[in-house]
Amino acid sequence: MTIHEHHLTVARTARYFTLGEPGPEAEDVWFVCHGYGQLAKHFIRHFEPIASPRRLIVAPEALSRFYLESPNTPAKDRRVGATWMTREDRLAEIEDQIAYLDALLAQTLGELSGPEPRVRVLGFSQGVATVMRWIVHGSARPHDLVLWAGSVPPELELGAHQARLAAVRLALVVGTHDEYASWAALDEQRARFESHGLPARALTFDGGHHLDADLLARLADEPA
Repeated sequence: MTIHEHHLTVARTARYFTLGEPGPEAEDVWFVCHGYGQLAKHFIRHFEPIASPRRLIVAPEALSRFYLESPNTPAKDRRVGATWMTREDRLAEIEDQIAYLDALLAQTLGELSGPEPRVRVLGFSQGVATVMRWIVHGSARPHDLVLWAGSVPPELELGAHQARLAAVRLALVVGTHDEYASWAALDEQRARFESHGLPARALTFDGGHHLDADLLARLADEPA
C-alpha cells in the first residue's frame, strides 16, 4: 500500500500581545517577532522602555509551542517556548505564518481611528526570517524594517522583490559579542542587500544575542 501526504486547512487560535492602545494617538505601530524558543508575552517586555501614548507595539506569538526542558522535568515546571517553523512541512508552515501575520496586520490597522500610522517591523533571531518572508510575500508595507541578530532566508531572491524592499528603510543589527554572529553575518547580509541596490544600515552594540535598550531607543526616536 502507498502512503500519501495530504494537507487540510483548519481554523486555529493564535496569540499575540500588545503594549499601548490602538486609539487616535497611535501614530507609530510596531510589529515585533520573537526568536526561537521565546514567548511573545516575555519578548514584548523588552519594548517597555520605548512605550508611549503615541506608540502601539504588537507582538505575535509563533503558532508552534514546545517544552524547553527535558521530559524528566515535571510538566508544571518546564518552561515553554515557541517556534515559527521547522524544516518539516516548511512550505505549509510559511504559508500559515504569512496568512496569520496578514490577518493580524489588517485587524490592528482596522482598530486605529487616527491618521495613517508609521508602520515598523522588527524581527529578532529566528523572527528575522519570518518578517522577511512576510514583507516579500505578504501584505505588510512597513516604513521601517529592523533585522536584529538573524539571517535572511537563503531562498529569498532579493532582486525579485527589489521594488518592494526599496520602499523600506532597512537596519541590520548584531551585538559585538553575539554567540551567533557568524550565523547573523552582518557584513554578508548587508552586502547581499546592497548587491541588489538596496541600502542597509549595519548597526552594532556592546552585547550578545539579545535586544539592547539603548539602541532600540535610538531606532524608535528616528524621524520618519
